[in-house]
Amino acid sequence: MPKSVRLSVIGAGSATFSLGLVKDLCLTENLAGSHVTFMDIDTARLAAVTTMAARYTAEIGSDLSFEQTTSLQDALKDADFVINTAAAQSHYHQVDMRKVYARNGYYYRGPGFGDYYNFNLMLDVVRQMERICPDAWLIQSGNPVFDGCTLMTRESAIKVCGLCHGHYGYHHIAATLGLDLERISFQAPGVNHCIWMTHFLYEGEDAYPLIDKWIQDEGENYWETHLASGTHDIQLSRGAVHQYRLYGLFPIGDSPRLGNWWYHTDIETKKWWFGQPYGGPDTHIARPVHVEKLERRLEQIRAASQEPQAKMTELFGTQKTREQQVPIIDALTNDTEGQFQVNVPNKGAIDGIDDDVVVEVPALINQKGIQPLQVGKLPKKIMLEQLLPAILQMEHGLEAYKTGDKSMLLWSALNDGQTRSYKQAYTALEDILQQQGNEGVNEHFRYPWPVDHESVYLDE
Repeated sequence: MPKSVRLSVIGAGSATFSLGLVKDLCLTENLAGSHVTFMDIDTARLAAVTTMAARYTAEIGSDLSFEQTTSLQDALKDADFVINTAAAQSHYHQVDMRKVYARNGYYYRGPGFGDYYNFNLMLDVVRQMERICPDAWLIQSGNPVFDGCTLMTRESAIKVCGLCHGHYGYHHIAATLGLDLERISFQAPGVNHCIWMTHFLYEGEDAYPLIDKWIQDEGENYWETHLASGTHDIQLSRGAVHQYRLYGLFPIGDSPRLGNWWYHTDIETKKWWFGQPYGGPDTHIARPVHVEKLERRLEQIRAASQEPQAKMTELFGTQKTREQQVPIIDALTNDTEGQFQVNVPNKGAIDGIDDDVVVEVPALINQKGIQPLQVGKLPKKIMLEQLLPAILQMEHGLEAYKTGDKSMLLWSALNDGQTRSYKQAYTALEDILQQQGNEGVNEHFRYPWPVDHESVYLDE
């Protein structure tokens, strides 16, 4: 007999995600009668999401039930599953920080303080779960998945599964090559935002030769003429193909976007590597477009929530999303076994990585739990130049967070490919920490030397 669940959504004000989740629940018969608690600190968005969820459910004839709260503790009561999609800081703060980076000579991203606020939020969630719903699963659906899930699984016994969209990058490859998605199988292990397509099969046969042929026959024309359909349309960019040539495996999803410094020195360089007109998602051209798109969608949703005659099924559709949260919940609850791409502690899944480092791997999921597939060895070059450096950076960030050692933040700034002097790194970091919204970070981190120690090194 199928079982319903009690599900809590943290950061439920993300209306597109929350209503997609509701849609998937409505369309999953095994989870009929489930109860969803929406939690957010933005009361207006919370109310709108709850209202629209109830209206969608009524339109589609489902029997889901809902409640809303601004209290994390209340949201976690009796939960079987908790989905955390919350971000501690807004897009607007990120935009402000990019301006600070720019005035200190950093075009692409810049020195910062890791994910201090998000780490605090994630630890608060698992600590509260330990007290209120210790047997529940936490499905972490907001960044930083790699660092955050590693931190949470080291600090807590709560069952944590991190999810991301990056592995869907193979969809774009398939579409460009004219391949039927239903006939493709793939594997893309690694760590979040650094995953590599070890297997790419079409009708059971190796499909990498199809990629090679496309690069040879069509690549140059595509790069010269293709206009990105969106800010994140980079999967077959020069940058992605260059990394494939460097390492022998294709980087999937966000992986090519985070490639090394030489892809990101200036806007023209980024456009050459990642295509017109945006130069990838991390430019002064792309970010406003992305934020504006989110705001338009939010306004559309807000307007629909206030219009009694608006049909939620027309706004959100009646087909399941490609999100994994609900299928995973169904698999764990009702034994509807499936294979999914998840972020969980390694425990031997990838050779050469510590067991307590969270990796992104395919996993078999059923009522027994999450069972990562043993993908074995990745190419030594990828391990040395991509995965192990990414893991080292993650470990460095967690150690800085745990110790509050400000010199570790300075080291990260000094190690940035855009840094040209000690003074630049030092003053940029100080500028960033003095900005509104960063007060908690500025209080948390301290240099392990006297306050005036650095002045002797800054005269250039």
